[in-house]
Amino acid sequence: MRAVLTAVLATLTLLAPMASSASAAPSQSSLPGGKANFVVSQGFLRAGSTQNWVRLGTYQFKAGGTVSASTYLWWQRKPEGRQKTGVVPDSSCATKAGGSSTRVRACDVLTAAGFTGAPDESRTGTYTLAGDVVSIRWKIAQTWTEKWRVKLSPDGKLAQLQFAGGTLATNGYGYGSNAPLTTRRAMSSVRAFSGTLKQDLVSWAGNRIVRSDGQVFKQSSFRNCATTTWCLTYLQPSSPGACQKSGGCPNVGGGTKANVSSIQYYLVKVSNSDRRDTLWHWCTCLAMEAKQFCYSGNSHIKPLEQIIDDSGAFRGWVGAEASFYSGVRTKDMMAVFRVSDFR
Repeated sequence: MRAVLTAVLATLTLLAPMASSASAAPSQSSLPGGKANFVVSQGFLRAGSTQNWVRLGTYQFKAGGTVSASTYLWWQRKPEGRQKTGVVPDSSCATKAGGSSTRVRACDVLTAAGFTGAPDESRTGTYTLAGDVVSIRWKIAQTWTEKWRVKLSPDGKLAQLQFAGGTLATNGYGYGSNAPLTTRRAMSSVRAFSGTLKQDLVSWAGNRIVRSDGQVFKQSSFRNCATTTWCLTYLQPSSPGACQKSGGCPNVGGGTKANVSSIQYYLVKVSNSDRRDTLWHWCTCLAMEAKQFCYSGNSHIKPLEQIIDDSGAFRGWVGAEASFYSGVRTKDMMAVFRVSDFR
């Protein structure tokens, strides 16, 4: 299934006042890049380990040098199943018929367990700024520190956090602005975004780490849904490397007589009051092999947090994958990633 991610993204050429420059030496009380509210994805992803975890959520910085976090945690020590969002795309953008179609199957979109509810964790800490580096120390029982390099967008409306190390995480991505964390954009605005979104990703599967940078995500390939307007869908007609005979679809996948290598994509808003979205995708042939209409197996579930700039405009997502396989940790699929026009 990991081949799905790389192949799909390659094929899917898809789905406040301006702060002073972050390169100038800020004072102790300054905000990172002059921004207070950040969305952050980070993980512990190490080859050969089955103790990996990913976190996704928000950081809020205050000028006095304090920071607070609200995050969701998915951990191989406590693997959780997929959760229904309660969103089934309507007939304008989905179909109840099987077989070949230009629309995805009308299925209840899945996401990572717990993501439809309140965050798992909240914590507070302190931070300092030195040059373009923000250092965080969280106030918990064990030592938990993080360092991020701060980079300001050319228009000054968005700050990027580039992970520079820490005591617990190995990788991460973050973006911040002064827009409230309650500010989000509708799916119609996401689809209409005119910039070029590119994905950078660090993933873990089968005890291996894979890095992928610069994969284009063309959101305009998705369909707007007329009734379930908080949902976008896309049926990728075929994939050159995923959904193949040798990739779990020996009877109907790519390379067989049936040659079905299409991929079902669903992009859904999770909350009206914050930045949460989710992405779900799976090979059509896997459902066919299992004689299912909606695939219940090892599909890709990817919680997302919208990146919103100072003007309230959509600029992409930070996200995490937490696709646990029933009973077999080496078949889990985990990742942290960003999809943005500012990289």
